[in-house]
Amino acid sequence: MAIELAEMMRRFGPLYLKRFSGSMLASHKKAISDIQQCRTEAKGGHVYRCSHCGKEVYVYHACRNRHCPACHRDQISRWLEQRTSELLPCDYFHVIATIPNTLRGVFRSNQKRMYDLLMRSASESVIQLADDPKHLGGRVGILAVLHTWAGNLAHHPHVHMLVTGGGVNRDGRWVCCKDKYLVPVRALSKLIRGKFAARLRRSHKDLYSQIDPKTWSKDWVVHSLHYGQGQTVVLNYLARYVFRIVITNHRIIGMDQTHVTFRYKDRKGGRWRTSRIEGCEFIRRYLQHVLPKGFHKVRYYGIWHKSNANHVSTLAKSIILADILSGRAIAQIESEDPPTTDRRLKCQHCGSDQLLLLGKLPRPRARGP
Repeated sequence: MAIELAEMMRRFGPLYLKRFSGSMLASHKKAISDIQQCRTEAKGGHVYRCSHCGKEVYVYHACRNRHCPACHRDQISRWLEQRTSELLPCDYFHVIATIPNTLRGVFRSNQKRMYDLLMRSASESVIQLADDPKHLGGRVGILAVLHTWAGNLAHHPHVHMLVTGGGVNRDGRWVCCKDKYLVPVRALSKLIRGKFAARLRRSHKDLYSQIDPKTWSKDWVVHSLHYGQGQTVVLNYLARYVFRIVITNHRIIGMDQTHVTFRYKDRKGGRWRTSRIEGCEFIRRYLQHVLPKGFHKVRYYGIWHKSNANHVSTLAKSIILADILSGRAIAQIESEDPPTTDRRLKCQHCGSDQLLLLGKLPRPRARGP
């Protein structure tokens, strides 16, 4: 049975705070506190009586911290339902842009500024190349998601982008990608690197001077993969990447008085491995990926941006019409709702879902002097 991150935070969190509290960010302290209290009496809740066995059932509130692995199931379902209306019946591409090792130290120390520069540079580079008639010749839509980790919890910032396999040209018509090709990857890598360097030099000269000059001559790792057509494929992508956090509960497989053991996927070897590290070191690695307050890790660009005159909500019918006129097969938008989990409350003692609400459980108040 997997061990929850909340259990690990309750065991090792106090020691970590004792050692490093004076130098910690407020967002890091809040993440530890929220996860420690998640679904406990400290958050308050409700009490029910089971109509089947007559016993009382206590249900405590979630912490709702975006870095807590226990608080994302409902968020994913609601968010996917909202995105369904924005999906287009076209091909999609999965584009990934990764920074080189020489930038990671500056990224770790200046997260909000550097993450923002990376997301803007990567998305604008895709849009610029796709606008070029040599490639697509149309304005694409991009949903960009920032990830900051590797499987072993190391700091590894990169951006995942879901890109429409078509766009709106200068005449306002929809144009499709050809032969499962979007933009040239080598040119995209150079453009992202160039835009990022220019922005950093212009707005943060002090940071630019700290970076190894070799960073601006080496290739940045960029991948572009044809992802497929249809609603199911795209929802799959969104569920997999948008709400993913650094570690989930099922990957924490062991904990003793001093250490934590977790599983991670070795991407190079293609196999699962285990790592056993000291509890405070585990928390340190985890906190590297707690995003700055107010930072949006999911962003929309091109025809997915709400300010665009050709927003995706107005395009679906015109794409279908264009397919009919060209005689090509139409990518079907499926009518099924995205899968959601059954969140009906059940009795912890007998499993019945016949629960009668008795009242609220207020959060405990701190005692006065």
